[in-house]
Amino acid sequence: MFAFQVNDMTCGHCVSTIAKALKAADKAAQVTIDLGRHLVMVEPTEADAQELSDAITEAGYTPVPVEAATVVAKPPAAAAGCCG
Repeated sequence: MFAFQVNDMTCGHCVSTIAKALKAADKAAQVTIDLGRHLVMVEPTEADAQELSDAITEAGYTPVPVEAATVVAKPPAAAAGCCG
């Protein structure tokens, strides 16, 4: 599993954009996003960490790799706010 801190992910639209970018890079990947913690976790089937990071970057965000072993997944919070 790879995990990224994405502090410029601020709303449900951001979550959707990042999820779509990651699925484009690896269609069968399991993507979990915690908007409240600005955390993106990916269990890839084909892509490596650099490809996943590049996909997030190309979507317009700034991913910072974090140690996946230190990340405890919790259910995603309801999306709040708006990009505007």
